[in-house]
Amino acid sequence: PHIAEELWQRLGYQESITYAAWPTYDESLTVDAEAEIVIQVNGKIVCRANVAADADEEAMQQKAMSLANVQDAIAGKTVRKVIAVKGRLVNIVVG
Repeated sequence: PHIAEELWQRLGYQESITYAAWPTYDESLTVDAEAEIVIQVNGKIVCRANVAADADEEAMQQKAMSLANVQDAIAGKTVRKVIAVKGRLVNIVVG
C-alpha cells in the first residue's frame, strides 16, 4: 500500500489515494468494433477476415467473395449455397 501511495503522489495528486474515488469504466469501450470470421469452402478453412461486429450475413458474404483466397478456391466451380453465421463464419458450398 505504501508504494501505491508514493506512486500516486508522483503522478501529481495532492490528496491521499485513500480518499480517491474508485475507478469506473465505460461499457461502450468494452465492445469490439470488429469481429474475425472464418471463411470456408466446402467445410475447409480457406482464410480469416475481419468484418464489422454488427455486419449482417449479406455483408459477410460479400466480404468473403471479394477475397483472393476464396476466388482461387472457387475458380471454375459453381457456387451451390452460401451459409453465413453472423459474427462467426461463412461457408461456401461449391460443386
